[in-house]
Amino acid sequence: MEHKERIEKSVENKVEVGITKVVKVIFFIILGILIAFLVGYIVMRLWNWLMPDLFGLPMVGYWQAVGILILAKIIFGFGRGDGPGGNKKSKSKNWSNYRKCGPIRSDFSEWKHYDQFWKDEGEEAYEKYLANIKNKRESYD
Repeated sequence: MEHKERIEKSVENKVEVGITKVVKVIFFIILGILIAFLVGYIVMRLWNWLMPDLFGLPMVGYWQAVGILILAKIIFGFGRGDGPGGNKKSKSKNWSNYRKCGPIRSDFSEWKHYDQFWKDEGEEAYEKYLANIKNKRESYD
């Protein structure tokens, strides 16, 4: 009897899990359809609020707004952000590469002396540089 009860419990659990999955799938399908209708409605309202006043364009109906939305998605992409044929892995940031740059990075703590350097030596060095360039040009002519 114990074996039979375990089998019945197992079957019951599998049926419950299956029904739960089916209910979730149906719920998300309905939710997706509702969101699609809501987005179409929002596009229509935004278009009719902004475009006639800003650009003198005609008002649109619901299905025209959905068409505009689909056209925009075709032209500008579907939100992945990596364009046609893009590789999502190549766009992701690999933080281990940033740690490898340690010796290459500059020490920015010394930049606080830049302003004083420019006041003391920069202008004079720049004038010498300009004179040097002028001399080179004259020697070529």
